[in-house]
Amino acid sequence: METVAKPWPALWALVLGFFMILVDSTIVSVANPKIMEGLHTDINSVIWVTSAYLLAYAVPLLVTGRLGDKYGPKNLYLIGLSIFTLASLWCGLSGDISTLIIARVVQGLGAAMMTPQTMAVITRIFAPDKRGPAMGLWGATAGVAMLVGPILGGVLVDGLGWEWIFFVNVPVGIVAFVMAWRLVPSLKTHDHKFDLLGVALSSIGLFMLVFGIQEGAKYDWGTITGPISVWGLIIAGIVFLGLFIGWQAINKGEPLVPLNLFKVRNFSLANIAISGMGFSITAMSLPLFFYYQLVRGMTPTQSALMMIPMALFSGILAPFVGKLVDVVNPRYVAFVGFILMSVSLLWTSALMSPDTPIWLFLLPSGLLGIASSGIWAPLSTSATRNLGPREAGAGAGIYNTTRQIGSVLGSAAIAVLITSRLAAEMPAGASQGASGASGQLPEFLRAGFSTAMSQSIILPAAVVLIGAAAVIFFSKPRAVDAIYADFEVKPTSVDQPK
Repeated sequence: METVAKPWPALWALVLGFFMILVDSTIVSVANPKIMEGLHTDINSVIWVTSAYLLAYAVPLLVTGRLGDKYGPKNLYLIGLSIFTLASLWCGLSGDISTLIIARVVQGLGAAMMTPQTMAVITRIFAPDKRGPAMGLWGATAGVAMLVGPILGGVLVDGLGWEWIFFVNVPVGIVAFVMAWRLVPSLKTHDHKFDLLGVALSSIGLFMLVFGIQEGAKYDWGTITGPISVWGLIIAGIVFLGLFIGWQAINKGEPLVPLNLFKVRNFSLANIAISGMGFSITAMSLPLFFYYQLVRGMTPTQSALMMIPMALFSGILAPFVGKLVDVVNPRYVAFVGFILMSVSLLWTSALMSPDTPIWLFLLPSGLLGIASSGIWAPLSTSATRNLGPREAGAGAGIYNTTRQIGSVLGSAAIAVLITSRLAAEMPAGASQGASGASGQLPEFLRAGFSTAMSQSIILPAAVVLIGAAAVIFFSKPRAVDAIYADFEVKPTSVDQPK
């Protein structure tokens, strides 16, 4: 581990930028109806505003973690933050949906350069048995950002217009840059070779899979153009991802994904669990905000305020959970968190009818905040506890990639499910009009639309149980001395035991 006189200020500086990029994963969900109205587009196109960002964010994470190891996490973070901030300005200035989607891709690339560096720095400057509070802060940032995004988005959309959900990143990005420049240390670098074939195989496979899933309904799950069909694209994507895994197994050089990391049980299980979490958090937002705005007639701000109990409980409890997982087996905390999250989503689904008293939705919202506070820190702590300094970048990159892949698949899958449930529950010909609506629906359409949104939320409620199933098999955390002995290093940070 590396000596850092003041690790906490460095972490706080990184957390500000990390918070900003995660907010942008969910902030668009509350603005979707207004973006559809302002750019004259439909629900499938506007979902790509989120999916394009998530996809561009997810695919490069494997290599940007290594770039941080090679050129320094501070340098990569600052470059990524600059790209992200400038792309945010471009997003706000976009005059059509295609330009906005392209700008979101660039924004995602900047985010991908930043994210692994935050987790890698924690792994390198905090001892394994002192990472709990640091990971608690990291986890609280992730949880609160993904929940606060819609709240902040609602206020900005109503007060200033949808463009300001992107413009607000510019001053925040500048402050975050100055803080990181002054407070984040320049850590020792490690030389790495780059697996270009692995990058190509994983990128092509992910794009084909996500595009096929999300655009399937648009092409009636048939031909897209010429010999290219939806199912052909999905199958090809799976094949490319299979080839990617096979190549990682036989690559004699330095593979993009060191498969030996997955021999560590907790690392493997934490990756499975965080992918389910990413899927569910992303997938739950879209049907919920469409219900609030199109069925209940709420403004973006009003609908976002329904998330306040969630954000409050998550933000207040997460630091305490971070300390707790240093003394209690993380599997118990995470398991309870995942179960409570599924319960809260099913509870929300059961309430979604046109005449449910709106205050009742605050109850499952609060339960969701309690649940999420018990998930982020235990997962990130368990994933990184047994990793050595040279593995920090790769491990952080893999962990964040699986979370983002879950988010991408969640965005794509919920789009398909919403489209199919609208077609099943709405009167003939009405589902298309409902998906392009920007104000409250006519009364005769609200019941069918509510049912479709209610059924859609069952998907993330079910997927989050995958996380519960994974974490219950976490092994007991290893002693710190044993971890250091494996990597022949000694704790030297001032925050570590002398």
